[in-house]
Amino acid sequence: MVRQRARIRFSKQGDLRLIGHRDLARTIQRAFRRAEIHLGMSQGFHPKPRMSFPSALAVGVAGLQEVMEVELAEPYTALQIQERLALHPVPGLTLRCVEILPPGTPKARVRSTSWEIPVPPARLAETASRIDRLTANPDGLPRDGSEAPQPRRGLEELTLCQGVLQMRLRAGPGRIAGPRDVLAALGLCDLEQGVHRLTRTMVELDP
Repeated sequence: MVRQRARIRFSKQGDLRLIGHRDLARTIQRAFRRAEIHLGMSQGFHPKPRMSFPSALAVGVAGLQEVMEVELAEPYTALQIQERLALHPVPGLTLRCVEILPPGTPKARVRSTSWEIPVPPARLAETASRIDRLTANPDGLPRDGSEAPQPRRGLEELTLCQGVLQMRLRAGPGRIAGPRDVLAALGLCDLEQGVHRLTRTMVELDP
């Protein structure tokens, strides 16, 4: 039997950004149970709800347009899912939209992710200079012998607008750079130790 699947966009903010991916999944599972939305379960001695997240967030990072997919044990409309979950809110978790997927739709695959973080005014000029050097050099900035992926690899867009650093990174196999690799290359890896927070603003999927 082919079961219905739903793709859900949501945000993870506030104190919820401080929990890990597994704890987030359990939190969302409890929300579905309270909303009496029955999910499909895996087989075996320890069945688990069939939920998938195409790109997990690191601890401490907020997400504005995250993606998860769930298998439904019973037919629901998108509106029913939205309304039932809205009756059992989770602090820091906001439902953005629900889409019931047509039968045969492949699982979500991430094409790119977008990120942003504020930059202190005193560091804007140096950051702008480093951005110019990084985007002009296909090999990226020196990493002092580090074996981390070169920040230029997978970097599709990097801008500094009104004091906010914004980047878009291509997803894919291999040693594709992450947002913190880019921050390190720009001399900004210490920003998260203070009041500034890294936020993933978008998870873009393959068509």
